[in-house]
Amino acid sequence: MGRFVARRLLQMIPVFIGTTALIFFMVHVLPGDPVAAMWGDKAPDPVQLAALKHQMRFDEPLIQQYLDYMGGLVTGDFGKTLGNQRPVLDVITEALPVTIRLALLAFAIEIVLGVGIGLVSGLRRGKLFDKGTLVMTLLLISIPVPVLGFVFQTVFGQNLGWVTPTVQDSNDISQLVLPAVVLGSLSLAYVARLTRTSIAENIKADYVRTAVAKGLPRRKVIGTHLLRNSLIPVVTFLGTDLGALMGGAIVTEGIFNVKGVGNALFMAINHKEGPTVSGFVAFLVLVYLAAGLIVDLLYAVLDPRIRYA
Repeated sequence: MGRFVARRLLQMIPVFIGTTALIFFMVHVLPGDPVAAMWGDKAPDPVQLAALKHQMRFDEPLIQQYLDYMGGLVTGDFGKTLGNQRPVLDVITEALPVTIRLALLAFAIEIVLGVGIGLVSGLRRGKLFDKGTLVMTLLLISIPVPVLGFVFQTVFGQNLGWVTPTVQDSNDISQLVLPAVVLGSLSLAYVARLTRTSIAENIKADYVRTAVAKGLPRRKVIGTHLLRNSLIPVVTFLGTDLGALMGGAIVTEGIFNVKGVGNALFMAINHKEGPTVSGFVAFLVLVYLAAGLIVDLLYAVLDPRIRYA
């Protein structure tokens, strides 16, 4: 196990370098001058513009800028914002707790509801509940997140008044419930369908029939044998989805006015804040890599037959 973890950690290094390089060069070749944009509609003074570019080291070759940026990442320096020269790491740490609460709440909703609905649907395949699940999940997959967010905001926030239409206090978990439901709705549908399919296939497996023949209680057959082995494809999806929830909250946070990572990243893109965008993406890449490692380790927990050399 130790060698497997060490090998995976080493494999993460070229992946991290490749993804950060791709994002860095894409951000810096976009049309427009982010430094000149700091003057707004006014024409920048050429001397001041050149001095500011030199101060920010934008006059150096792009490859040298990337090497300097990677050297800073090694020491925990994600760069500084262009506007007020604030450390990007401070911006991340300020927005990160809000997005973590939102993502974990959405993650919990999709696990509890998705796995629960998929389990019942798989056990009752072909019956009314199963058909209703297929229709419901198809609708959730088909409806775009902006449309779903607007509908939920109008119905549950404005018309029924059950929750606040927009988040006023990001520290209040109750105000994050509706954005979390919208954020996790698409993933919930996929989790329910994956669980349903896996349960319906494994319920006919030999080990399930053997457990039933031994006279084990139905609850133990389902919980210990059937569900545990059926969760492997679901865990694979959930591992990648956690990173997607962290980075894919841009639309949801914008609809509900949540001041998190997605909102900050959207503002940075609008203002051509290259260092901020690169810093946020580098952090999200680390989240994806860590989630992938955890998923691989969970395989051995769910299925004792899996062993890592």
